[in-house]
Amino acid sequence: MEKILLHPTYFGSVAQYVALANADALVFEHEDNYQKQTYRNRMYIYGTNGKLSLSIPIKHTGDKSGHQRYKDIKIENDFPWQSQHWKSLETAYRTSPFFEFYEDDFYPLFSKTKNYLLDFNYECMQVVMDCLPLDISSTKTESYHKTPQNSTDYRFLVEAKKEKSYSLEPYHQVFADKHGFLANLSILDLLFNEGTNALPYLENQSIF
Repeated sequence: MEKILLHPTYFGSVAQYVALANADALVFEHEDNYQKQTYRNRMYIYGTNGKLSLSIPIKHTGDKSGHQRYKDIKIENDFPWQSQHWKSLETAYRTSPFFEFYEDDFYPLFSKTKNYLLDFNYECMQVVMDCLPLDISSTKTESYHKTPQNSTDYRFLVEAKKEKSYSLEPYHQVFADKHGFLANLSILDLLFNEGTNALPYLENQSIF
């Protein structure tokens, strides 16, 4: 039985869900420090002009060390990032085959103010797993370990800027005729374009 260790993310990349779909159990990293330029607070979608980044603004601490626990990170809600992100998703995927099918599942995440990034990311990932549907038992770490025991370390999948290249098979994308296939975008891109075919697609991919 493979148990994998993952960071909770803002919905998460396709590669992260390939790991999830092929695992037997999941452990969420709950005790790490927050790091910038990762999928903790950003996702990439396929916009009309190509790859588009959507980032959740966070409140910065006055601590000069810059170290802050992920679970203590608060979202900056002084401007309407949620409505902006939802409008971007609508613009990008309104004409995709399954946007309307899943719209009512995801819209509530963007309609109520969220305070803590980690809590919000747990919500986002749970909705995705319900939609796939992906039934996998999960637990949370109780302390941080650089080298985890009894689980396969997939925490590297949180990297956005220093991301590895994955050989993922092309699937239908709305703007592929303009910009070609864009691999490893947000899991939302796969869901809105492939719908019920999303889980079989994930199960048939490999990130190694």
